[in-house]
Amino acid sequence: MPTRSRRAHPWPVRGKTALLAAFLVALHILLLCAGFVAPYDPTHQNRELPYAPPTRLHFVDSSGFHLRPFIYGWIADDDGYREDQTHAYPLRAFVRGDSYSFPGLGETNLHLFGVDDPGKILLVGMDAFGRDEFSRVVCGGQISVAAGIVATAVTLAVGSIVGVIAGYYGGWMDETLMGATELFLSLPWLYLLLGVRAFLPLHVSPARTFLLLTCVIGLIGWARPARLVRGIVLSARTRNYVAAAHSFGGSDFYLLRRHILPEASGVLLTQAALLVPRYIAAEVALSFFGLGVNEPVPSWGNMLTALQQYSVLISYGWLLAPVAALFVTSVTYYLLADALHSRLESREV
Repeated sequence: MPTRSRRAHPWPVRGKTALLAAFLVALHILLLCAGFVAPYDPTHQNRELPYAPPTRLHFVDSSGFHLRPFIYGWIADDDGYREDQTHAYPLRAFVRGDSYSFPGLGETNLHLFGVDDPGKILLVGMDAFGRDEFSRVVCGGQISVAAGIVATAVTLAVGSIVGVIAGYYGGWMDETLMGATELFLSLPWLYLLLGVRAFLPLHVSPARTFLLLTCVIGLIGWARPARLVRGIVLSARTRNYVAAAHSFGGSDFYLLRRHILPEASGVLLTQAALLVPRYIAAEVALSFFGLGVNEPVPSWGNMLTALQQYSVLISYGWLLAPVAALFVTSVTYYLLADALHSRLESREV
């Protein structure tokens, strides 16, 4: 009965996988175009509006209903902030604002939405220095998500190479490499990651910090994918069609490329969907403790450092926006990994 149910419902699994993949593609496109989506420069400070709450979108004023939403500016008073209803700022699309670098187009100042100066559209409020929190979440996601993706690529590349060599050639190479794998699996990777990063230079450029961070994270987690790839290669190399191709003169490279590595592609995709959120969380943890990307360049980790103060945590809830972004991204990746795993099981049946 379980076999029939899996075979009878292939499309729901495929549809779920496609939907999750489409959502992640849209999310990554949004992060790639962060400068265009963010209404302001994430490093720009407005010291007159520290901890300003999110602005409210309005459709009705004293003159009646408006199709175009508008906002009022914030005025600081003794009780915090109140709306200045003497002047409304309509929300506009494709406005000119702070300059940023757009991939492939160079320097530009076109933004997806905004309001006329001196109004400020604050979807997620401001931080202690008067920086737009929404712009920082979107731009900070570039660093955090890119770190997870690059570190995952490093992990899977190293793990695949080690697993293929160990599984295909066997013998002393298999014993040596798998011994090293067992050693890495027994290490507490989070504490090792913190220790290794602590010995690296702290005062370096954000670009070098990003490269060091991704390399350190990626090189620590290669052991588990290596074991998985080794098991697949051990199984695939004993199959009849591989032995037939080898007897007809197929080289090792041809056998690996044509017959063996395609068997591991599904498992590697599933591992990628599992590792990306894990490595994003690792970058967030390192930046939170001051060992990752430092200010003023935003990342989801260093944006959360302000929440170490209890008074800030309970008073300014919008500063938890990076946590919400991390949660949505991680859950989507884990759901995609589960959907990919279900597809692999349905193929094996």
